[in-house]
Amino acid sequence: MSLQNVWHHRKVAENAKKACWICYKPTESVLITPDNKDFFYICTGHLSDRGFCQPDADEAAAAAARKKKEELDREIEIVKKEYEEKQKLKREKRKAKQKEKEKDKDKGKDGETNKTDEQEDKDDEKKKDDKIKELSQSKEKAQDDLGPRIFALQKNFHQMRLDRIRNAEIAKRNRERLSNPSNFPSPPSNLP
Repeated sequence: MSLQNVWHHRKVAENAKKACWICYKPTESVLITPDNKDFFYICTGHLSDRGFCQPDADEAAAAAARKKKEELDREIEIVKKEYEEKQKLKREKRKAKQKEKEKDKDKGKDGETNKTDEQEDKDDEKKKDDKIKELSQSKEKAQDDLGPRIFALQKNFHQMRLDRIRNAEIAKRNRERLSNPSNFPSPPSNLP
């Protein structure tokens, strides 16, 4: 039986954790073959170990896309925070202006300042929306580049998996042989 040295990284549910094949700590990461013939649980720390496995060549590009996506998420959060801070400052300024207006009761200045405040709010809102749309579009493009994580085990670990599968097949054959009574010799029929 030949098992290709191609393994896809998958995650299982939090309550389905099992022991890592190497260190026996509970983990939710699984490496599985494309044909689903073999799988094992593995810690994410072992996946970054070059002595255990190496990512596929295309995987490097996918990792770069993931980093880009994370950076875009951070940028979106920063834009949202800046906008909220600006809005907070504007509200405080408006409250201060309203208090001054009440004191002055000057209606001519009142109309002009409200219009400029509203225009500034609309402009800031448009700028924020434009930035978020732009970042979201580039984020979606980055997500399209993401694919399954693919690894190749080092030859010693791959051989260990092959040996394990081979030993399981041999044990199964032996159990079948032992359960079949025709495989045992019959007692002698001649009396001495």
